[in-house]
Amino acid sequence: MFRIASKIGIDLGTSSVIVFVHKKGIQVQEPSVIVVCESKGKNNTMCFIGAQAKAMVGKTPDRLMALRPIRKGVIIDMEATLMMISYLIRQVTRRPKIKGLTLVVGIPFNCTEVERNAVKETCKMAGASEVYLLDEPVAAAIGAGLPILESTASFIVDIGGGTTEIAVMSAGGVVVGKSVPIAGDVMDEAVMRLLKVGYNLVIGDNMAEIIKLTIGSVSPLIEELSMEVRGRDSYTGLPKTVSVSSEEIRTVLMAPAMSIVDVIRKILNETPPELCADLISKGVFLAGGGSLVRGFDQFISEKIDLPVFYAEDPATCVARGVGEYLNVLQRKDKRKINHQQLDYPLG
Repeated sequence: MFRIASKIGIDLGTSSVIVFVHKKGIQVQEPSVIVVCESKGKNNTMCFIGAQAKAMVGKTPDRLMALRPIRKGVIIDMEATLMMISYLIRQVTRRPKIKGLTLVVGIPFNCTEVERNAVKETCKMAGASEVYLLDEPVAAAIGAGLPILESTASFIVDIGGGTTEIAVMSAGGVVVGKSVPIAGDVMDEAVMRLLKVGYNLVIGDNMAEIIKLTIGSVSPLIEELSMEVRGRDSYTGLPKTVSVSSEEIRTVLMAPAMSIVDVIRKILNETPPELCADLISKGVFLAGGGSLVRGFDQFISEKIDLPVFYAEDPATCVARGVGEYLNVLQRKDKRKINHQQLDYPLG
C-alpha cells in the first residue's frame, strides 16, 4: 500500500503549478514563478516562489532575479524548475526526502521526446522514483468528467497560459489533437502592445493579465467596462495613468481567440464523421485558466455552430485529471487509456 504523500500529481503549467496529492486533493496552486538570489561562484538559491515571487516580477534589485522556468508548457530553465518542484514536494510531503515517490505530470500534447525526457529527468532529480507523463488534453478531459473511455466523442479545449490543447477523444485515446502556442500569454502580450502603441504606456506582464481578467472579453458585454491603468510613459519615462475600455481590449483579444477557433475548425475537419455526429449533442468543453476571459464559450459556439460548455472549475481540470490518474495507478485499473497518449505501466 502506498503512503498518501508518496503519490503526487503536478500540473506544470506556464502560468501556474498545481499539486494534487493522492487521497488529499489539490494542496498547492501557485503561479509558476520563482525569485532566486544570484551568488558569484555558488549555485543560485531560491528566495521566493509562487504569488510572492510573481508580485516581485519587474521589481527586483540586481542580486535577485524573477524567473518563469516554464514557457509554452515546456521547461526552459531546468535548474529553476528543479528548485520549484523540489520545494513543492517538500511542502506537501512535510519531509526533506521520501522514498518511493511517484509523480504524474501533465504535459502538452505535442511535446517532443527531448522535452518529455527533460521533464522526467527534472522530476527524478527532485526525488521522484517513478515519473509518468499524462498529455494535458487527456488530463483536462478526465478532470472535466468527460467519458473518454466510452466509444463516443469527447471534445476538450484547454486554454492555458502558454498553450491551448485541443483534442477529440474516444475509446480511451486521442483521435485528433493538437497543441498550439496561442493562449493566455499571447493575450497578455496583445494587451501590452495596445497600451504601448495606443497610449505610449509601458506595462508589465502582471498588469496586462489583470486588465485581461478585469475588463477583457471576446464577445460584446451587456454593459461595457473600463479601468485606470498605471505604467511608464514610453516617451518621457515618467509614471502615467490612462483609462482603457473593454471595447479596446476586446479588439486585441479577438485575434488570438480567432486563431484558437481556426485550430478547432481544423480539428473538426479531421474528425471522423461518426464522432462529429456525437458532438452535435455533446458539444465542446472549455478548460484552463485562459478560457476564463469573458464570452469565450459564446464566441467559440457562434464560430463552429456547436454547443460549448465550461468544465467545473476550468483552471484546475488538468490537476484533477492527473489526480484521477493517480487512482488508476493505485488500483491498477485494467481499463487502460490508449498508451500512445499516456506514459504509464501496462502491467
